[in-house]
Amino acid sequence: MRVFHGIIEIAGQMGILSGAMKKRGHIAVGYNIFHSYLGYQEHLINTVQSEISETSKHIMNFFDIFHFHYNSSLLPNLSDLPRLQEKGKKMIMHHWGNDVRFHGQARENNPYVYTGDSPPDEVMHDRLTRISASIRQAIVQDYEVYPYVTPYYEKVHVVPIAIDIRKFVPAYPTVYKGRPLILHAPTNPLFKGTEFVEKAIERLRKDYTFDYKRIERMSNVEATKLYREADIIVDQILCGSYGLLSVESMALGKPVVTFIRPDLVSQFPPELPIINANPDTVYDQIKMLLDNPHLRHQAGINGRKYVEKYHASDVVAERVLAIYENL
Repeated sequence: MRVFHGIIEIAGQMGILSGAMKKRGHIAVGYNIFHSYLGYQEHLINTVQSEISETSKHIMNFFDIFHFHYNSSLLPNLSDLPRLQEKGKKMIMHHWGNDVRFHGQARENNPYVYTGDSPPDEVMHDRLTRISASIRQAIVQDYEVYPYVTPYYEKVHVVPIAIDIRKFVPAYPTVYKGRPLILHAPTNPLFKGTEFVEKAIERLRKDYTFDYKRIERMSNVEATKLYREADIIVDQILCGSYGLLSVESMALGKPVVTFIRPDLVSQFPPELPIINANPDTVYDQIKMLLDNPHLRHQAGINGRKYVEKYHASDVVAERVLAIYENL
């Protein structure tokens, strides 16, 4: 198969999936117009919208499958979608959260959620309506995103975030470390709940000895080197689900603190090892980890096993390829 991924790279997923598909003998590449300090490069053509528009006819003719991401397609006005449909090309849309997180709907089940990164509801509705007129199926990463898009598509698949597990050698927290390191890496502090995390950190400093690092505006490669040093990683405590940092941290054998909405807990595999915390409980959950070095170590081991089973790129790519076959 010849697979096009595009055109907005979120959390390295286009490149990771393309790489895993190439290993299986397929032609796969991500065309990316979203450039950030995270610095994703592998299996990507980092370009601009105008260049994609200029070569869109060639792209449409060459590729068999069009795996679009984050409410985007080849052309800004989505006019390529009916044309691809006419050509009989297989298409699927991959939604990642902020592209479809309707503001009021998000607050129905989550009093903590931050939706400031999402467009106005009417903009998301219009775009989803136009996309689903040509694309019949979609992928989401979890059941937090799922209900926002199910009204628009004939079928929505839940496929976990993928990582190249070979790049993450576990470094489990030692139970003998007297001054553990807590790490928090917000790409957007408002979305991640950084204010509440750091209030809890300041309270804990009164009774505990530890180090704290806040990592920002650093490439993914550089940041991953620092994650290896951590004993506890606090990710997002507002959204209600976990993201790439949680997955990478678990792959490195770290205990991860993240908020999983109570109504969604049962939708994840029962062995999900995340330490569940929201703004009201994050102090107590970090305190529990500081009090229990053996728990930190075991949570790290459990996290690595979980990622190997559910998030390894080879596992995820097989699921995506099976979806392609049945489009």
